[in-house]
Amino acid sequence: MMQLLEVPGSAGLRDRPADMSVTADNHAPTHGNHTATSKGVNGTMNGVLKENGDVSAADIHVSLSQKGVTPAGLLSADSLMTWKADGAVQLRMSETGALSRPPETVHAMFTRAVKNYPDQTALGVKRNDVWLKWTYQEYYDACCKAAKSLIKLGLERFHGVGIIGFNSPEWFMGHLGAILAGGFGVGIYTTNNAEACRYVAESCEANVIIVENNVQLQKILKVWDKLPHLKAVVQYTGPLEQKRPNLYTWEEFMKLGSDVADKTLEDRISAQVPNQCCVLIYTSGTTGNPKGAMLSHDNITWTAHYASEYASLRMGKEISVSYLPLSHVAGQMLDIFAPMCNAGSTYFAQPDALKGSLVQTLKEVRPTALLGVPRVWEKIADKLQAIGRESRGMKKKIGTWAKGIGLAGNMNIMKGHSPPWGWTIANMVVFRNIRKALGLDRCRLQFSGAAPIAMETLQYFMSINIPLYELYGMSESTGPHTMALPHHFRLGSCGSEFPGATTVIKNADDEGIGEVCFYGRHVFMGYLKMEDKTREALDEEGLLHSGDLGKKDQEGYLYITGRIKELIITAGGENIPPVLIEDTVKEELPIISNAMLIGDKRKFLSCLLTPKVEMDAETGAPTDQLTQQAIDFCRKVGSQATKASEIAEGRDTLINEAIQAGVTRANKRAASRAQNIQKWLLLEQDFSIPGGELGPTLKLRRPIVNKMYADTIDKFYAEPAPTPGTTPMEETKVAR
Repeated sequence: MMQLLEVPGSAGLRDRPADMSVTADNHAPTHGNHTATSKGVNGTMNGVLKENGDVSAADIHVSLSQKGVTPAGLLSADSLMTWKADGAVQLRMSETGALSRPPETVHAMFTRAVKNYPDQTALGVKRNDVWLKWTYQEYYDACCKAAKSLIKLGLERFHGVGIIGFNSPEWFMGHLGAILAGGFGVGIYTTNNAEACRYVAESCEANVIIVENNVQLQKILKVWDKLPHLKAVVQYTGPLEQKRPNLYTWEEFMKLGSDVADKTLEDRISAQVPNQCCVLIYTSGTTGNPKGAMLSHDNITWTAHYASEYASLRMGKEISVSYLPLSHVAGQMLDIFAPMCNAGSTYFAQPDALKGSLVQTLKEVRPTALLGVPRVWEKIADKLQAIGRESRGMKKKIGTWAKGIGLAGNMNIMKGHSPPWGWTIANMVVFRNIRKALGLDRCRLQFSGAAPIAMETLQYFMSINIPLYELYGMSESTGPHTMALPHHFRLGSCGSEFPGATTVIKNADDEGIGEVCFYGRHVFMGYLKMEDKTREALDEEGLLHSGDLGKKDQEGYLYITGRIKELIITAGGENIPPVLIEDTVKEELPIISNAMLIGDKRKFLSCLLTPKVEMDAETGAPTDQLTQQAIDFCRKVGSQATKASEIAEGRDTLINEAIQAGVTRANKRAASRAQNIQKWLLLEQDFSIPGGELGPTLKLRRPIVNKMYADTIDKFYAEPAPTPGTTPMEETKVAR
């Protein structure tokens, strides 16, 4: 067992009593137009925001570094940003409040959990129908063994350890081992092809790559000769199908460092400081090559602490299920770092979680918090609704009554009022059983994040008393920036900032909509080796420019309305945010899975639509089979179709008329005639990750879709736009 080390930046934090709550700083959530109100130093906002949301240099205090002072345990730095692997940054610290918390390293946070909760279950995974578990002491010891083995393989400081595979204890141990050994933990999306893996590995100068299985191994073997820094590859599940030099099984790897002295690792750990990088998150590359977002020790430890505090996570009591990609910042923060901060327990779903086994894992683990991307929640809703359609008689009447009570009750709670009569009965008779069937009977926090979620889905889950709370943030903000919480949420809003985070709306228009900018110690260091991109994202005042459009209401809730880069500017000069219009179309037409608005530099708007279809369980590719919800829509309008190919591209008149009616309804809800969809086409295939239309986090890759369907789009504009005063079917033309 390796002795726990005292490290720079941990003074005053290591000896917290085991039963001490994570809410030690007692910073109450703040609302309104800003969050930072205290006198600031080291780059801190003074909290005085101008009416249009602009912040000038005069609104930001000078830094401690500019005063010639470097806080204890930090490297001296002259900027809030860097793009160098071994670079250090100033921290956005203040004299009081959340930004005054002493910085610490990941190792310091880890050892505190081990010291206070050594026998608490840290990890659990089910293999061969048996749950294997690691206590925090065992978890820490395993990470130290992995760190020693990485050192043995030649991991240099500030070089990457790439990991590609499904979530597992080995993924965590390899990632944290890389950090403890002074390298970078670098997740690689499992959907990446060999060339995309090469790009990431080359960018971070990876010395070691850890792969899940032979499928992922083959990607690395194809490009190994193009990676001069790569010294070894480790496979963590299954036997090696071929032996070759510097290729190891996980068991072999964990033994490699047995002769590495404790002091060697101790020296690596002691050399770490909170204001240097330890994790790289590569963006999904929806508009170009991925960028390596550099996250410091302080980014991770500070964010884990205050996001946990804001969400009222309890020390030693929280349970989560790991299944979302760990190459994404949300997966790492929720599954690795927040549990470490709170001595929580993380259990791993099976690799086929998103193909159907997730609910079984949830029923066995019964998590206290769960994050799902919108597609996960939509799939759960579809299955529950399908079950509901099968119910008859009194059971159906009770279910319908309870859903009405559930929606009304949660709307009341949202507004600060009491639930209606029948709330307790509905919970006892209906909602409790639904929660139990989903494994959510002790889940207090059901989060949705990574992409916008449809209002229809939010309202459905409110109706069964499983309200979803939206999170908003990005890789560059170490995950969360705002979050909605029980008794503190609004439909369509992604909540408000946690302590120490500030939102600035830049260049706001008359409606208060402008670019959403972030400030706080969760703001990243910069993009590795990309000075220009770093300076685009971070301004000299320390603001992170998200590229998102949004506004805040009078209560301080943040609403995201679109992306600046996605903003459509028509030939007539109208600025149109596409997401709001696309969401309206999907609300009106439950048969539609994806909608993509087109019209940049064009005379009018058109739209590509895709039907809801079943996905292939093995490949994740769309099939031709319509979902039950889509089939129900067909039956409702008189169509007998069951396949996408039967209704696509104008082949089914009844479906055409129904979609046209829905588009017309959406147009009536538009802010102006310039925002009306005038032509549309229902495609035969839904968008997907394998198809290339969606990124790894299911975000629409608009530039790629534009290229894929360039001929179809050109046909939209080969004829003039419909003229006002025509019949509904003529008003919006169906392109063929």
